[in-house]
Amino acid sequence: MRYLVTHLDALWTLTLIHLRLSLIPILLGLLIAVPLGALVQRTTVLRRLTTVTASIVFTIPSLALFVVLPLIIPTRILDEANVIVALTLYTVALLVRAVPEALDAVSPAVLDSATAVGYRPLTRMLKIELPLALPVLIASLRVVAVTNISMVAVGSVIGIGGLGTWFTEGYQANKSDQIIAGIIAIFVLAIVIDTLIMLIGKALTPWNRVQPGASKSPTAGAST
Repeated sequence: MRYLVTHLDALWTLTLIHLRLSLIPILLGLLIAVPLGALVQRTTVLRRLTTVTASIVFTIPSLALFVVLPLIIPTRILDEANVIVALTLYTVALLVRAVPEALDAVSPAVLDSATAVGYRPLTRMLKIELPLALPVLIASLRVVAVTNISMVAVGSVIGIGGLGTWFTEGYQANKSDQIIAGIIAIFVLAIVIDTLIMLIGKALTPWNRVQPGASKSPTAGAST
């Protein structure tokens, strides 16, 4: 703890780098995985192919992917883009399986009701299905966020900044307090981001906070 208190400036700088490297891939992954997952949800062959491909991508060790990416994309091994692209791939691999499962959880009766009142497929997806699928998506997003925050630390091995640099620097200088400080900082950061995503999820799904004894109307909640 003393190391953290005496290195607050470095802590703030490394935390900002860590957040940039872990949160940008989440945003990019959402932009790719949500429409892709919605597209393959009702097509069995495409859904299985997507699931298998995502599973293969996620089994690739992160350090190996960081090193190999410069051979595929025009970047250098010490470029932050390597970490961002790699974590975007991992994010898509996790979310593209979660999106169809989240949409599957939406009640068929609600979908039938939405169709009956005149919702077209795309409008129904945007106004009914995705909002009602948010609780499941948020749960998966929390897993992705914590995973990314931990994986960014691996990037320090190849010289990419972030709180993980305290691991490598502490190991090289034989400073156990610096290593422990890095572990604590990453742990706290993961808890904070996980809590924020949970609170955002609750704010976006007010129909899940119906008072006891009140009637739950998912369709009404989604349309508001």
